Amino acid sequence: MNYSNSKTGWYSLAFVVLASDQALKRQIDVTTPLGWSVEVTWFFNLVHVLNPGAAFSFLAGAGGWQRWFFLAIALIASVWLGWMLSKPLRRLEELAYSLILGGALGNAFDRVFRGHVIDYLDFHVGGWHWPAFNFADMAIFAGAFALIVASIRPVASRSAQEVI
Repeated sequence: MNYSNSKTGWYSLAFVVLASDQALKRQIDVTTPLGWSVEVTWFFNLVHVLNPGAAFSFLAGAGGWQRWFFLAIALIASVWLGWMLSKPLRRLEELAYSLILGGALGNAFDRVFRGHVIDYLDFHVGGWHWPAFNFADMAIFAGAFALIVASIRPVASRSAQEVI
């Protein structure tokens, strides 16, 4: 099954994702005004927007209760992800859970201390803009993708792992 012996590295990766996410958001927050946008390429802008909702600004205008709702979901998910990381897993699953944990904690930190999530990556084509997102969102997406890949990859038998 290719289990890792030490979990410290995977928890450390989650912390690096959290710390990187917060550093990038802080940089955007202190160096650019809210609503700022600069074109980087024909399909990508750096922006400074706030998202009080969830993905795609879901429930952004709900009146404030959604901050605590999404915070509770992130914290419950983080506890579950931390617990999952303590179990024997394949490396790809460990990577996935670590990325999702770091991203969930990054956005949870924003909700606790800012009341909203800072987004700054804006991709667009022909006037159509994908909703802005951030490093934590990318980690969550990458982790979810890794989980999908892990779920469709066959689990090697114990004897095959010992040969390799």
